[in-house]
Amino acid sequence: MNDMFGAVHTAVETVENNPVLNISIFAAFVAVTLFIVIRASRNNKTAADYYAAGRSFTGPQNGFAISGDYLSAASFLGITGAIAINGYDGFLYSIGFLVAWLVALLLVAELMRNTGKFTMADVLSFRLKQGPVRMAAAITTLAVCLFYLLAQMAGAGGLVSLLLGVNDKLGQSIVVGVVGILMIIYVLVGGMKGTTWVQIVKAFLLIGGAIVMTVWVLAINGFSLNTLLESAVAASVTDPQDAILGPGLQYGKNPWDFISLAIALVLGTAGLPHVLMRFYTVPTAKEARRSVVWAIWLIGIFYLLTLVLGYGAASLVGPEKILASPGGVNSAAPLLALALGGPFLLGFISAVAFATILAVVAGLTITAAASFAHDIYANVMKKGNVPPDGEVKVARRTVIVIGVLAIIGGIGVQGQNIAFLVALAFAVAASANLPTILYSLYWRRFRTRGAVWSMYGGLAAAVILIFLSPVFWGTETSVFKNVGVAIWPLNNPGILSIPIGFFLGWLGSVVGGTHENKTLAAEMDVRSLSGYGAEKATNH
Repeated sequence: MNDMFGAVHTAVETVENNPVLNISIFAAFVAVTLFIVIRASRNNKTAADYYAAGRSFTGPQNGFAISGDYLSAASFLGITGAIAINGYDGFLYSIGFLVAWLVALLLVAELMRNTGKFTMADVLSFRLKQGPVRMAAAITTLAVCLFYLLAQMAGAGGLVSLLLGVNDKLGQSIVVGVVGILMIIYVLVGGMKGTTWVQIVKAFLLIGGAIVMTVWVLAINGFSLNTLLESAVAASVTDPQDAILGPGLQYGKNPWDFISLAIALVLGTAGLPHVLMRFYTVPTAKEARRSVVWAIWLIGIFYLLTLVLGYGAASLVGPEKILASPGGVNSAAPLLALALGGPFLLGFISAVAFATILAVVAGLTITAAASFAHDIYANVMKKGNVPPDGEVKVARRTVIVIGVLAIIGGIGVQGQNIAFLVALAFAVAASANLPTILYSLYWRRFRTRGAVWSMYGGLAAAVILIFLSPVFWGTETSVFKNVGVAIWPLNNPGILSIPIGFFLGWLGSVVGGTHENKTLAAEMDVRSLSGYGAEKATNH
């Protein structure tokens, strides 16, 4: 999955760029969202206010926020480009991302909302030994957030550099710094409530912009999908030309690579900590269910639109021009916007892509801060003995630290091939988080040792396999170009690391270890299935 890195480095020499127009659209978005964040911050006093927005959002509102959190730049720019170049194989990403939500809806959403308080670790440690389980869950949460955050920050540098007409390394580093500072302000001031409103605005802009472009493309083709596909085939550079309508262009040589990636995408969503945390911003389990149903509809509609946008880019721009631009496949959507509506639409779509990054980055940051402050500081280091405002103070300081690290990391990875980081985040979520979540919710014999082994083992397996793969070694696109030989042949570790996570969870539980508290286990069963007593968890 090519995330946003270099996403719209559309060559300024080859397209008409208007930095003044672009920066005006960008500044308008920042001004509106900052105003919203400041208004939303008025009641951020308690941990429930800061982490969970006072549990004040309705299901539809949270559904828009979830879609805003989930539809990253990879969804908009990466998938549109993948369809434009690889046709059917590119659309498989959309299918994987959408099917993933059924796993979250059917297996996780309601039970997590009923059992937890603020973070994923609340659920995983409910009936097990608090210290080791919370620490392991916090580490996997921080790992997923870090991988995702670096990819988004790197993409932000490329995107806003285009908006401002900045192309040198120093200029891009300054841009990354500005993005990081904005992110810190949003999360520091607004907390989860401000972050949620930014995500809602971003979802409206992204889906609205995609609808406008889709209708425009269909209008050009007489509102006939068949005419659009014929135009895309005519512009195709594949042999035979209609190969973009069938499977095999991207994954024909190594279908196992796609299977591994698909498993990670489908199972990873239900273990993404920044998505799981959204379930706590609604007042009841019913609203949690409603929010996921709304998210599925919104995300599903968006991914159907990417089919038209991708083939529209292939038809109106052409694969050769897309691949020749410095952003490669990720330039398809901006180039399509330029072809349809000129510099104004290019500026608007680029600003929407920036809003996409900012919303995702804000969600990741508050999740990481909550995990450190709530799980590590309050419950592991202080054993729950913290003053009412102590957690929020630590969370705000953590936001600053994470923001600074994200800026340094984002500057450091400029020019590097870091597209694998988002796929790695999904693989870690599926390998380390999901097995422990499902075992905790559904298996009465699950033990503390199984939870710890599953999380650390799944995390280690995913990271080690990625490091031993062609992502790092032996190919022209590797991090270390044409150096060494990959030991693990696939670009994604999911096909092996996910079974390892599930196996270690089972093994650690059956070989013994700390037994669960039977009273808490019974309470967790009742609460997760009925919602009874869940409000007590939100108030103590």
